[in-house]
Amino acid sequence: MVFNPTRGDLPVRFGPGVPHVPPIGPSTLDADVYRDPQRYEQERFRILNRSWQVICRSAEIGEPGDHHVWQGHGESIVITRREDGGLSAFHNVCQHRGARIVPASGKGARRFTCRWHNWAYTPEGRVTGVPDRPDFDPEVLAGLCAPAVDVDEWGGWVWAVLAGPGVAGPLIDWIGQEIAADLGAFRMEDMKLVEKLEWEVDVNWKVVIDAFSEYYHAQALHNVPPKDAKDGRQSTMDVFGRNGMMVVPFIGVLEELRQTLDHTALAICNYALFPTAVFNAHRLHTQLFRAVPLSVDKTRFEAWELQYDDAGDQEYRETVDLFWTLFKGVIQEDVMEWTDVAAVARSSGYRQNVFSERECLLTHFHRVCDDMLAGGDGLGLEPERDLSAQNR
Repeated sequence: MVFNPTRGDLPVRFGPGVPHVPPIGPSTLDADVYRDPQRYEQERFRILNRSWQVICRSAEIGEPGDHHVWQGHGESIVITRREDGGLSAFHNVCQHRGARIVPASGKGARRFTCRWHNWAYTPEGRVTGVPDRPDFDPEVLAGLCAPAVDVDEWGGWVWAVLAGPGVAGPLIDWIGQEIAADLGAFRMEDMKLVEKLEWEVDVNWKVVIDAFSEYYHAQALHNVPPKDAKDGRQSTMDVFGRNGMMVVPFIGVLEELRQTLDHTALAICNYALFPTAVFNAHRLHTQLFRAVPLSVDKTRFEAWELQYDDAGDQEYRETVDLFWTLFKGVIQEDVMEWTDVAAVARSSGYRQNVFSERECLLTHFHRVCDDMLAGGDGLGLEPERDLSAQNR
């Protein structure tokens, strides 16, 4: 039997008394936030490297010695499965002369060797083999390791903090209690990766995150009929810590959702996990939309499709495959629109973004970015709100 997620004891996210939006209000944002190369370099070290980011599926490195090489925003890291079942991670940089150690992901490695001069590394990143070792300063070689990366698992995903252990705190705290419980109801750890799509797009990474954090574009870009777009205006949004949540009712179920209050079963549940991941969870399947910054105006956009084990249920298989086929077309429309964004990114006429109150998740996301750039931790920016309706 295919797993069927339901709200259960989770807080009410939709219905009478639940505000459509948190009291954040409309805002504006300077265009240089997306195109200033100096700001981008600051974002690399103050935001991206200091945050928990999704790297790969746990199943991709399921056995000892399996390893995943990830590259983005000027960094390269290696994550390996240890003999004890845990994970280790380090920067993929040889400590001899700065070459990449591991060129690609793989299986069953016992050690890694830099092909330039044969320096050897353990799966944990410690230097163990140095040809002509007596020629080097023994104090420099003593305990030499490639810099460590913090790594953990949640929801069937591997996550990492490139700045190192302890910088971002525990992963579960970064995700937060509210979203960990809500997104956790979909049991992504029990799902399988069906397809992963990638595009290299000529826009800043924050354009990608913005695009999947609002429903305002659906009627125009995705040709959603006016009645369904009107139902979509009943969507609810909220922010928790650095992260955001949006609940969009499925087409034709608005009244049923108001009666059952089961957003997990009857809505698209969208979770923006700062800084680079947006999970788009449905009753039948879930997508991860991930932005991997490559430069100030270039991003690798990834769309991952997760599905439940069909357990021999042919109807589920046919339905979810059809939905994913249709949804890939919708994603392609978003990707194509970024060509219009890229075309005028440097225009003197592009001076600011104007966000409505329904684009509140974007406003919050950019405020968190600004706070971290200024040396903060991105917390404490949520507005005060009445949560009594959500405790029913």
